[in-house]
Amino acid sequence: MRARHLGLGLLAVLVAFALIGPLLDPVGPFKQALLRVLAGPDAQAWFGYDHLGRSMFARLSQALRLSLTIAFAATATAAVLGIALGALASWRGGWIDRGLSLLADSVLALPALLMVLMMGVILPSTPLAFWAGLAAVQWIEFFRLTRSVARSQLASPAVEAATLQGFGPLWVFRRILWPEIGPMLRTATAFGVANAIAAIAALGFVSVGMRAPTPELGLMMVELLPSWREAPFALLQPVAACFALLLSLNLIAGGRE
Repeated sequence: MRARHLGLGLLAVLVAFALIGPLLDPVGPFKQALLRVLAGPDAQAWFGYDHLGRSMFARLSQALRLSLTIAFAATATAAVLGIALGALASWRGGWIDRGLSLLADSVLALPALLMVLMMGVILPSTPLAFWAGLAAVQWIEFFRLTRSVARSQLASPAVEAATLQGFGPLWVFRRILWPEIGPMLRTATAFGVANAIAAIAALGFVSVGMRAPTPELGLMMVELLPSWREAPFALLQPVAACFALLLSLNLIAGGRE
């Protein structure tokens, strides 16, 4: 419980920085001050400057906002899709259950990187490609969890009695299934957001994700890596931000109710 609260507090700080940081920054993430390349903090750039003289404060807050927005959007989409399909498969059974299970197994065979790259060809922007590609992979975990729990619960006397009394599927899901599924899905959601953030940063680090000059954590690491001797503090910032994000989400996922 304490670990979960610690994770929630850390995540709240990072989200607040991502949302409020751009409002407090007087420079912006793209404006260059070439005479301040790799310089330390000052009144204009509270976290110092990068290798092109851009404000690290502005770029870091924008990078956190981008990663969190994509990760939360992709995981939320995957959760809604996976829960709906998992409940449908358990409720209807038969060929619907077999077909959806086969679809999930087929999609699972595709690497997440390949899915993102495929979406990058179809969709007009990289953030949309990340959202669609990650959601297309993550829904399987929610589908399997929902299907597994719902199948056992739907065979219980409580569901049978509710059905005989005329209660519909939505009532059964909200009152009987969700109390059983909810805690596991909250854990899966935290892990899903963490995995999405790690994937976005990893693809940026290998120059497959976001393109310069977009502020993104993995891309910032790549850009600052050649200058680590001259300005280790600048490189440490996106690394520490990514680590803090993943740590907070894993604490939330691992903490008990």
